[in-house]
Amino acid sequence: MSIWEYANPVKFIRTTDRVLPWISAGAAICLVVGLVWGFFFTPDDYRQGSTVKIFYIHVPAAMMAINAWAMMLVASLIWIIRRHHVSALAARAAAPVGATFTVIALATGAFWGQPMWGTWWAWDPRLTSFLVLFLFYLGYMALWSAIENDDTAADLTSILCLVGSVFAILSRYAVLFWNQGLHQGASLSLDKEENVADVFWYPALVCIAGFVLLFIALVFLRTQTEIRARRMRALIARERQA
Repeated sequence: MSIWEYANPVKFIRTTDRVLPWISAGAAICLVVGLVWGFFFTPDDYRQGSTVKIFYIHVPAAMMAINAWAMMLVASLIWIIRRHHVSALAARAAAPVGATFTVIALATGAFWGQPMWGTWWAWDPRLTSFLVLFLFYLGYMALWSAIENDDTAADLTSILCLVGSVFAILSRYAVLFWNQGLHQGASLSLDKEENVADVFWYPALVCIAGFVLLFIALVFLRTQTEIRARRMRALIARERQA
């Protein structure tokens, strides 16, 4: 069996219909368990107090905001190279989801930053690049909506996605590029000296799993919607020509 079989819209819808209930249930379970565990059964930090618990939403949302763009990049490259419509529609479907995660990350970061830094916003390298990434999300969605021909829209948005990937990389590694930034380094790391304590680590992993599964479920559902919408537009165009 080849992965390219799922480039067939019918095959894609049939397969995702089978797995969507399981992925959705997994997302709900992980999110409920992770957030309840993190917010109610972990201690306050000795310096940050209860504010540290924003971590359970902020970190997974920020990770998925960047990874959503990475998924869009891969799907856009597949469209450019192999011209599979499902990949282009999957990239389009992922954009609003990624943009929402970006807004959540920016908002929760502001709520964390105000008591820690004394300000809701700072022109920190990572924060600034993350804001620019959000603007790329908006531009990507606007470009799709502005062009009537789906193939032309897929071509142009794929190019935009390639350019925006620079800012996705900057968002992820800005702390390493510019050491003078206010934003802390990675909270979750393979380096034991940089990683958070285990009492915060384990519920955070459950929350991350929930956000990943939620992203997959939403992208599958939205891609199905995009496929059906494309079919409807094609049928309307045929009726007008008849």
